[in-house]
Amino acid sequence: MYKKVIVTTAILSMIAATSFAADKTDDNTLYMGLNTVPIEVGADDTAVFKPAAITSISDYNHQYRLYKYDVISVRIIGFRDAQGLDNIMIGTDGYVNLPYAGSVKLAGLTLEEARAVLMQKFSKYLKIPDMSIMVTSYGPRKVQVLGEVNKPGTVELASDDMNVTNAISKAGWVTTYGRIKKAQVIRIIDGTMYIKEANIKNYIEKHDITQNLALEDGDIVFIPKSNKIDYKQDILPLLNLYTTYRAITD
Repeated sequence: MYKKVIVTTAILSMIAATSFAADKTDDNTLYMGLNTVPIEVGADDTAVFKPAAITSISDYNHQYRLYKYDVISVRIIGFRDAQGLDNIMIGTDGYVNLPYAGSVKLAGLTLEEARAVLMQKFSKYLKIPDMSIMVTSYGPRKVQVLGEVNKPGTVELASDDMNVTNAISKAGWVTTYGRIKKAQVIRIIDGTMYIKEANIKNYIEKHDITQNLALEDGDIVFIPKSNKIDYKQDILPLLNLYTTYRAITD
């Protein structure tokens, strides 16, 4: 646990100066005042971190939460030619502007939750039996991939690619020294950091789908460094140097 505190503090130092932090908010103090002692989430606890595996489209629609830059269309039964309800983009503030409903925050809601909110808004002015919401285009998500990866920094992922394995792949995969069995996912919720380890080696080799955690916009994936010695990078240069030295001195 002590090592995790050190790692997490170091991660915060790295991301504080990145454009990623600025993208989240105009306030440069986003990561200041946080509880830097993370809450370590157990392997069987899925309250904060869930596996990325989804069994069906209906599950996806049930779990999916709307996000900025998503484009939606609203269908109201009995109003075939309703104006202003097609191709509506959710703004950076998470709101949409709709006729009759006005400005409504939809970001962070599931499709069913968004439907209920709009039904309530529209019912003040229109008598409608039912309505539906469809996502016609998904906005990009961003996560940080830090530590022992070949291209550390901010990576952009499609909504259906939001998992640890895809994030690491987008960052050029782990370096020779990357400890992929101890990948760490960090999420900040209401000023508190939560951290969970993911054994991506088991996901790849043993098909343990519980290890490939689903990510959310703003998450941090950290690959710690292992203590292993790589022959080509660590030993071979020394042997070459020694061989050259012997050739000169003999």
